[in-house]
Amino acid sequence: MAGFDADLLATTGRRRPRVVLVPTAAFPGGEADRVRWAADGIEHFSALGAEVEALPVLERGSADDEALTQAIGEADVVYLAGGEPGPLLAALAGSAVWFAILDAHARGAVVAGCSGGAMALVDRVMGMRAGRLPWPLRWRDGLAVVEGIAVLPGYDRMPEAVAALLALQAPKGTAVLGIDEGTAVVGRDGSWQVHGTARVTVWRGRRRERLRAGDVFRA
Repeated sequence: MAGFDADLLATTGRRRPRVVLVPTAAFPGGEADRVRWAADGIEHFSALGAEVEALPVLERGSADDEALTQAIGEADVVYLAGGEPGPLLAALAGSAVWFAILDAHARGAVVAGCSGGAMALVDRVMGMRAGRLPWPLRWRDGLAVVEGIAVLPGYDRMPEAVAALLALQAPKGTAVLGIDEGTAVVGRDGSWQVHGTARVTVWRGRRRERLRAGDVFRA
């Protein structure tokens, strides 16, 4: 994703944009996973010419830390790590750091998410039910930077029949974006454009649309 991320940094118009990484979703894998993800993110964006900081937002208490909130206020790009969306939602929803992210976005900062981070950013988040039978799916509120959308990351890694079954269980009126590996969607002013090497599959109820790099759609 280096090419895509370089283009994303270029949209800030800064010679040396400031990127703030929020690794909360990676934390369920353990402290070692969080540290590794943060180090990888710093190395990746530094190589692209950015000034990078990874914030230790691990749970709700740290998400209300004033110093971390200030770091968000100085960001040109806020990037939410991949991993599990549940802990990310529990930590950020209603927190000082989250309100700082919204303020940064309102003044023009880019807000991006990878995998579980992308799942949490939109309106509805898919989750499995506990117990022997996981169906029907459990849907919870996301951070709702964009309303009326749910995200299925790594869409091309699952059989199409399974992906369709997941998408068809989305709440009524929700567009489900199935995003393949190596692929991203960028939203601006209500429209989305596909970037990357593979496809985005948009489910609106039983209607399916396949899109590739350069295609623009409204969800």
